[in-house]
Amino acid sequence: MLQQLACQIMSGLLQILSPDGRTVNGTQPQVSTVIRRYEAMIESRLYDRKASALQRQGRLATYASYAGQEACQIGAVAPLSRRDWLVASYRDAAAMRFFGYPWKNLLLTRIGDERGGCPPEGVNALPPSITVGGHMIHAVGIAWAEILQGGDAVALTMFGDGATSEGDFHEAMNFAGVYRTPTIFFCQNNGWAISMPRSRQTASPTIAQKAEAYGFGGVMVDGNDVLAVEAAVSEAVGRARSGQGPTLIEAITYRMNAHTTTDDPRRYRDNQEVEEWQKRDPLERVRLWLVDQGAWDEARQAEAERKATERIEAAVQEAEAIPPFTATEIFDAMYATPTGALLDQRRRAQVERP
Repeated sequence: MLQQLACQIMSGLLQILSPDGRTVNGTQPQVSTVIRRYEAMIESRLYDRKASALQRQGRLATYASYAGQEACQIGAVAPLSRRDWLVASYRDAAAMRFFGYPWKNLLLTRIGDERGGCPPEGVNALPPSITVGGHMIHAVGIAWAEILQGGDAVALTMFGDGATSEGDFHEAMNFAGVYRTPTIFFCQNNGWAISMPRSRQTASPTIAQKAEAYGFGGVMVDGNDVLAVEAAVSEAVGRARSGQGPTLIEAITYRMNAHTTTDDPRRYRDNQEVEEWQKRDPLERVRLWLVDQGAWDEARQAEAERKATERIEAAVQEAEAIPPFTATEIFDAMYATPTGALLDQRRRAQVERP
C-alpha cells in the first residue's frame, strides 16, 4: 500500500517512481490507476501550453505556467474525496481541474471575468488565490469549521516556497497546530519565488521541518513523482480524518517556465539548471513505467493527446463565447437591494434598469 510506504519514510524524501521510470522499495503500483494519473497529467501539460499561447495572442491576461509541477498537483488532490476542500493558488490549475473545477472557469478567471470564480455545485474548491499566502488562512478556517460541525472533511491548501515567507503562513500554521485542524499544507517547492532562489528564502535546511515549531509533522517528497506525492497526501488525509491534526508536505519540484508571462527567467536563472531538471520531467517517468509494463505505446499517447486537446479547445470556445457583463449587471450584482450610491453611479453611467 502506498499509504504504508509513506508511513515508513516520513522523515526522508519519499520517492516511489525514479526519473528513469523504475519503482523503488519494491512498490508495485496498479496500472489502471497510473494510467488515469498520466492521462490527467497529459491534459494538464497541454492546457498549460494552450493557456500560454492564448496569453501571447492577447486572449488572456497574465498567466502563471505550472509546467513541471503536474505530478505535484495531480498527486496532491487524487486522495481527496468529494466532501473535502481544495484551497489553491494561481499556479494550481492542474490540481483544480482534476478536483472538478472546469477548464472553462479557469480560463474565465484569466480573461478577467469574475464568473470564473464560481465553482460548479458539489465542487468544494475556492477560486484560485492571487494573493500570495492569504488563502492558507481560509483553508484553516474551513477545516476548523469541519471540527465545529462534527464532520470529517479535510482542507488541502497549495502554495509555493515563496509563500512560506509570508506572515499568513505563520498564522495559518500556528492556528492549525493549536486547534489540531484537519488541514494539509502542501508546499510546491519549485526552487524560485519569482527571482528569489530557495537558498535565500529561509535559513531553515528544509521547509518541511518548520512544522515541528507548530506542533505537527512535516514530510518531504519527490514532487516530480506523482505516486510519491499521492502516497504522502494519502497518509496526511488519513491522519487528519482520524483527528490527528494537520500535516505540512514539502514537494521538491521545479518551475520549468517563467514565473508568469511577464517574467524573463533568463535574467536570474542558469539554463544548465533548467536542462538538469528537464531530465526529471514528471510525465516522462510515468510514461516510461507504463511502457515497461506493456500498458502504453505511441498510439495510446496520440489518442490521449487528441482527446485532451478536444476538451481544452471546447473549453476555450465556451469561455470566449460568454458575453461580457453589461454595466447594468455589474451594478446589480453588488447587493440584493442597491444602495443610493450605486443607483447614482448607474444613472451617471446612463444605464437604465430593464
